[in-house]
Amino acid sequence: MDDAAAPPPGRHGLLGLTYRQVTALIALVNLFVATYLHLWKIGKVGALACGAGGGCHVVQFSPWSWFLGVDVALIGAVGYTLILITALIGSTGGRDDARGPAVALAALIWPAFLFTLRLKYYEFLVLHSFCPWCAISAVSITTLSVLAWLELRRTRSAR
Repeated sequence: MDDAAAPPPGRHGLLGLTYRQVTALIALVNLFVATYLHLWKIGKVGALACGAGGGCHVVQFSPWSWFLGVDVALIGAVGYTLILITALIGSTGGRDDARGPAVALAALIWPAFLFTLRLKYYEFLVLHSFCPWCAISAVSITTLSVLAWLELRRTRSAR
């Protein structure tokens, strides 16, 4: 394979984006979702667009929507902000192949994935509810978990 056909360094993700850039994009979208849910919960945003069934209201005001006295949506907003910043820093300044950002992303994302599993358990099996906004976050954090694993694998082999 000649050098002209080789992809630029770090180009291995989707649509010509790196895994870290895709991670940043997903984190940005979910930062808005989590912020919207938190602002709604504290009364700063009008009606919650949830769909039929009112599952969002049940989930958002359940005892499991708080962790150590902090709104889970706020925890999500902070977490997605940290993921976004880490992914952006790891995508700039020639750090595309650096292992540190990959490790940091995994350290942020994987505990969030486990926490999300706990939340989904309570949502489905205890509350018998469905919140589409929570589902977006759950699918996203699962996707981010896979991207973090792929990024760790990639940076290990790039050494």
